[in-house]
Amino acid sequence: MLKFAIVGCGRISKNHFLALAENPDAEVIACADNVPERATEAAKTYGIPAHYSDYIEMLDKEKPDVLSICTPSGMHPEMGIEAARRGVHVVTEKPMAIRLEDADALVKACDHHNVHLFVVKQNRLNTTSQLLKRAIDKGRFGRLYLMQSNVFWQRPQSYYDLAKWRGTWEFDGGAFMNQASHYIDALHWLVGEVDYVLADTATMSRRIETEDTGCAILRFRNGIIASVNVTMLTYPKNFEGSITVMGEKGTVKLGGIAINRIDKWEFADYDDDDRIVQESNYQPPNVYGFGHLPYFNNVVDTLLGKAEPQTDGRDGRKSLEIIQAIYLSAKLGKKVSLPLER
Repeated sequence: MLKFAIVGCGRISKNHFLALAENPDAEVIACADNVPERATEAAKTYGIPAHYSDYIEMLDKEKPDVLSICTPSGMHPEMGIEAARRGVHVVTEKPMAIRLEDADALVKACDHHNVHLFVVKQNRLNTTSQLLKRAIDKGRFGRLYLMQSNVFWQRPQSYYDLAKWRGTWEFDGGAFMNQASHYIDALHWLVGEVDYVLADTATMSRRIETEDTGCAILRFRNGIIASVNVTMLTYPKNFEGSITVMGEKGTVKLGGIAINRIDKWEFADYDDDDRIVQESNYQPPNVYGFGHLPYFNNVVDTLLGKAEPQTDGRDGRKSLEIIQAIYLSAKLGKKVSLPLER
């Protein structure tokens, strides 16, 4: 039985608590939040034996096997490093850091202390994403030409006003770093390394430091061009989270509010996967989907020696580097090549 502790009891932590409750080889022994009432409420809601306002105290007293980090993004590296120093494995929500140097420090610390670092990329495990990935890997598209991803969501000013860290460069990042990071990751996961990006961003309506809207062009090393369009200003609510792939022998669009529905699936040649397209659609309770359960199953199986990690620190760093290149391109007003210089 692997002992998990969770730090950060905000909105995303629910997915961690519920996913771990479903795994017979895992148990959550403690949770922590710097707002004591949140930790107390989470412990009560999910039947957690201990709760803390200080995660360091939790690590030292409870001695968990794994720390699951659900705090603001800018805090992930420091917390992960503190866990690694104590020989505790690390699971961190996306993005693993705001700055590349902090991500590298976290990877180095986990390597040095011989602990695993897992970065949550649950959208890769959604049924629709898995079906699309298989089609690409089988070569069903033939030559791939163009990809498009739209993240047209609504985050009102009241969302940012709930916590001072939201919409800040130090702890959160903007629409690309926070809300669209899974979609950037998905494009990289589907087709490979990015050669360069060209982007523009703007803060058009929300009173925040970072962007609420932006567009980016990604040119991949294999020649594919992708566009990513992001806004948190969609009226009146979340409208679309989509990925479209076009090739010489196929066109697919994953749509819905969070790539939870296949809107277009057409290929020149038949494959048995075509019969299960409609079965792969699902209705998520929120934009997070259902991928946390299989993700944590992989974490547990990896730590028990039954599997290999699906997304480690180095893999998690890839999407962060692309997003940093997007920000740099928007700032400089020109193309930015990858990898970024360290």
